[in-house]
Amino acid sequence: MRSTWTWTLLIAIVALLGCEDRAAVARTETKLREVDLPRIVELVQKDLDNHRAGVLKAAEKLAPGFALAEPDARQTQIRSALRILQLPKRGIDEFVASPMSFLAAIGTDGIVIARDREPDAMSGKNFKSRFSIVGEALGGSAATGLGEFFAKDPTAPSSWSILFSAPSTKDEQVVGCVLAGIPLSRFAQRLSRQFRVEQQGGEPVWVYLYKGERLFHWDTPPEVDALIRDPSARATALAESPSGYTATARLQGELQVYGVFPLEILAPDIGAIIVRTPE
Repeated sequence: MRSTWTWTLLIAIVALLGCEDRAAVARTETKLREVDLPRIVELVQKDLDNHRAGVLKAAEKLAPGFALAEPDARQTQIRSALRILQLPKRGIDEFVASPMSFLAAIGTDGIVIARDREPDAMSGKNFKSRFSIVGEALGGSAATGLGEFFAKDPTAPSSWSILFSAPSTKDEQVVGCVLAGIPLSRFAQRLSRQFRVEQQGGEPVWVYLYKGERLFHWDTPPEVDALIRDPSARATALAESPSGYTATARLQGELQVYGVFPLEILAPDIGAIIVRTPE
């Protein structure tokens, strides 16, 4: 009799735990869609606005430097100015604590004069032929877009960056342009860090960005990376639910919930993946 009662109690406990798991997953899925996704869109939009404003200010401040006739002096002075523009107090407010990886000045011929640090692998390269937004800036219009950068090692994967360009003008003539870039991996890291700053207790929240089949992240746990790495599964699920979807996975036996959501404000093939542990 006691054995039957014990088994009945165990079955009831297991059923109760299962119900609690499902309820926790449902709450987390709702939070991913209704709280986390809007917050990510807000943060992304804020960064886009800040860097668009920042490159406009940088282009205005750098305009006198483009007029220097001596190439070496022009390069040295412009590189120094590019660095100063990112310093607290002396620089541009929108660039302080920015996740951008470079700030560069480009001549009217589309050739990079200098970037903000040395060694400078960008100097002398034709960015007008590589990135359409450079041509737009040299034509007089600020622009935002995406750019692919290739590593020296041909076997290493390329990186993708959000690019911001703005024309530098003097006497109503375009004398050059400024280009800034934020790698998607750094952007994802920024979002993860911001979520952890805002989080009140519980397990860390991890944010990834994807572009097509590629996954971009920085300083994330490898075991979490493995949960969401499959691009074919992501593509299949997005084809069935183009506005995004949520799913569950086990991480070392612990339940995880993640959401995959397109971010149209960046590009049609870019989106965010948010990973949470149910509370």
